[in-house]
Amino acid sequence: MRYLITIFLLIAVSGCATWNGIKQDTKTGANWTKEKVHEGATYVEKKTQ
Repeated sequence: MRYLITIFLLIAVSGCATWNGIKQDTKTGANWTKEKVHEGATYVEKKTQ
């Protein structure tokens, strides 16, 4: 039982950095998507002319 609690605490503590990374990525995700869509549209426009 003692090992189970220790493992759970290690996972919980190490997961904090990961959770902060996920939150940061989701905040900037919309901008990344807009940039990629714009680049894709530019590529298609050049290829269809």
